Amino acid sequence: MGVFTYEDEVTCSIPPAKMLKVAILDSDNLIPKIMPQAIKCVEILQGEGGPGTIKKIHFGEGSKFKSMTHRVDAIDKENFTINYTVIDGDVLSGGCIYKKTSKYHTKDDAQVCEEHIKGGKEEGLALFKAIEAYVSAHPDEY
Repeated sequence: MGVFTYEDEVTCSIPPAKMLKVAILDSDNLIPKIMPQAIKCVEILQGEGGPGTIKKIHFGEGSKFKSMTHRVDAIDKENFTINYTVIDGDVLSGGCIYKKTSKYHTKDDAQVCEEHIKGGKEEGLALFKAIEAYVSAHPDEY
């Protein structure tokens, strides 16, 4: 599973509660009206709009993607936030970026040699490439 994070901030003259209602809670209706080239329509496959709801978004003619299905995980009206997980669609195709963080907890004042870290990175990369090659050669196995 890939993780992509970005933050954006825009100043707006509309109060936050109204913006949440318009831009998030009613976006399924509003966006296809005002930007049909971006989103053609939204289908609710399961649920009534709250957490657990599954929606299929059909992108407009100019988009490089056809559709995306996501699940609403949480809506926090007090903090004006929504969390969702993309679970299907051609937006997920095309591979991923694998990121790993290693933390070394040493005993007492022991030091970790840069050479050992480099060797560990190389071994980890070799293992990852072997896994990638195996899965590519046997796509139906997993």
